[in-house]
Parts: sequence; C-alpha cells; structure tokens
Amino acid sequence: MLTAVLIVIHLIVSVGLVIFILLHSGRGGGLSDMFGGGVGSVASGSTVVERNLDRITVTLVVIFAFTSIALGLRL
Repeated sequence: MLTAVLIVIHLIVSVGLVIFILLHSGRGGGLSDMFGGGVGSVASGSTVVERNLDRITVTLVVIFAFTSIALGLRL
C-alpha cells in the first residue's frame, strides 16, 4: 500500500518537475518575459515570479529525491 502511494506521489512530482523546469528562463527569456517583465527584471535582478518558481522547483526536487530514496529502499 505504501509503495503504491509513493509511486503515485513520485509520478506527480516528476510531471511537475518537467513543467516547472521548462518554465524557467534560459539565456534571457522565460516566464518573466512572457508576462512583460523583461525590462524590469534586467534592472532589478530576479522578479517575484522567478523567485517563487525557484522555490517551487527546489521543493519538488526535494520531494522527488525523498520519494526516489524511499522507493529504492522499499523495492
């Protein structure tokens, strides 16, 4: 039962990671430019949207690592 729950969480987090990593900016563009923040983000560093995107991505990475280790020990 626990293994099935871990697999479901792992799959959801995996899809979320793919989505959030693709939303990150590469060399220039990205999520902030898509919403018209291109000029402001160059002048002030990173925007609130980019910082929140980073936080969500890091949280998903930690959950992904935890579920990977837990599944590795379980199976």
